[in-house]
Amino acid sequence: MEQIGYFWKQEDAEAVAARLDGVVRRGRFHGEDDDEDHPWIVVLTDADQAVLDDLLTEYDGWLEPAVDEPAPAPPPLPTTPKRFKNL
Repeated sequence: MEQIGYFWKQEDAEAVAARLDGVVRRGRFHGEDDDEDHPWIVVLTDADQAVLDDLLTEYDGWLEPAVDEPAPAPPPLPTTPKRFKNL
């Protein structure tokens, strides 16, 4: 399974990629215009989760949920209208 780790510093992303055989890329957030504010991402495949968690803590990084994960089910809709005033 592919995982993506995000880091604010390029050096941190390169250090994690070197230890876990990942690929470093420049990430983008939606709505961000300034290139300096974009995080560095490390694309990992088959990384040991315990080692990855330790490296994320050490280098102040985070994981994004996988794209393939389904969204949670929405809460059920009401079946009758809601009354705001009692008449």
